[in-house]
Amino acid sequence: MNSLHGRAASRALIPAALSVLAAIALSACTANSTDDTTTIAVSITDDACTLSETTAPAGDTVFAVTNSGTKVAEFYVYASDGTKIVAEIENVGPGLTRDLAVPLDAGTYVTSCDPGMDGGDIRADFVATATP
Repeated sequence: MNSLHGRAASRALIPAALSVLAAIALSACTANSTDDTTTIAVSITDDACTLSETTAPAGDTVFAVTNSGTKVAEFYVYASDGTKIVAEIENVGPGLTRDLAVPLDAGTYVTSCDPGMDGGDIRADFVATATP
């Protein structure tokens, strides 16, 4: 008899435990809603590279890189000199989207898309503006 009574008590605790876990999960979601991350969409085709914005506030930036072409591609963020790699994402297959998270200081950068990963990159200036 004690065994059955113990199982019934344990089952009664399950809904209470689930309620506590749900409250914790919801509070975590609320905390993330004030995130100051900027997302820039990047579209790569076989012969073009388009960014949704060419400026963004300095800070956490996510480049959402979508390969709409037929060749594997890569995307780079260079320092203003165009040679020092700040961040990169390689092997973005056709039809895929991959995110590249980059903490950017205020300043000028150079973005680069390389469809086909053959060194024939498409470059453009990108500016991270100072935040007040």
